[in-house]
Amino acid sequence: MSAKPSKINIARGAADRPLPLLEVRVPCAMPELAEVEWYRKQWDAARGDVIVDLALHPRNRVFRETNTRELQRHLIGAKYLCSDRRGKRMLFKFSDDNWLGIHLGMTGRIHVVAPKFEAAKYDHLVVYQRERALVFTDSRQFGRIRFHHGRNEPDWWKTEAPEIISADFNREFLDRFLDRHHKAPIKAVLLLQSGFPGIGNWMADEILWRAKILPSRRTASVREHERAALLHQAKFVVRRSLETLGKDFSDPPRGWLIHQRWSRTGICPRHRRSLRHATIGGRTTAWCPRCQR
Repeated sequence: MSAKPSKINIARGAADRPLPLLEVRVPCAMPELAEVEWYRKQWDAARGDVIVDLALHPRNRVFRETNTRELQRHLIGAKYLCSDRRGKRMLFKFSDDNWLGIHLGMTGRIHVVAPKFEAAKYDHLVVYQRERALVFTDSRQFGRIRFHHGRNEPDWWKTEAPEIISADFNREFLDRFLDRHHKAPIKAVLLLQSGFPGIGNWMADEILWRAKILPSRRTASVREHERAALLHQAKFVVRRSLETLGKDFSDPPRGWLIHQRWSRTGICPRHRRSLRHATIGGRTTAWCPRCQR
């Protein structure tokens, strides 16, 4: 990883007009569903344009289980068509049956730069078009890039967990999943991507605070009315987050727990009581001792 990535098929031509760099806000923690949605849309300006060159570090960890030679061979000359998001994962579709999957991990981000961009140490993939370059950067390499060439969506994109704002994420699905993990703390269960795709640390705390459920409680102790509140608040937090962070990286509305939870002196937006903190499910967790008894 010490050397700059090698260029493949230098064919960008003379279209090197400057492109203003986009301001990129890096989240203070691992990107969650709404932040990932915002990142996904950063490449929208590239739709319909041809890939003329690539630069990548083929041996880096982000390419684990990825055939980088196939990626290079198939992607150059293809057009970028569209993208999708499921949970914390993104899928980018290109012409000629090519698919690129990206998971940001803890420190990954994707952004758009000018077409003369030279990849630096942590720029693991640069997709060049004549008008711009699309970049995946990840300093800690917990993120992942996957490539698939085939007519149908790759198997690794498929999931049994429905999107939280979909009709399939309903009480029946929620009950089955909670019952399957009845011994675990409810906060830890909300972090499981097989049941709550896209939910991470701050969103889990926000949902539990709104549902008035103590994060450390065993899932088996969560009662019927609390499960109903959990379902409602999960959908609400995801929907509103997509409308703010997911749209233009705006802050969630005032009065949300997220604005207080990061601080050791944070207070509950409802009661102005000092928040408490502990490690639950391996993650720093904040809650209000009055709201969540």
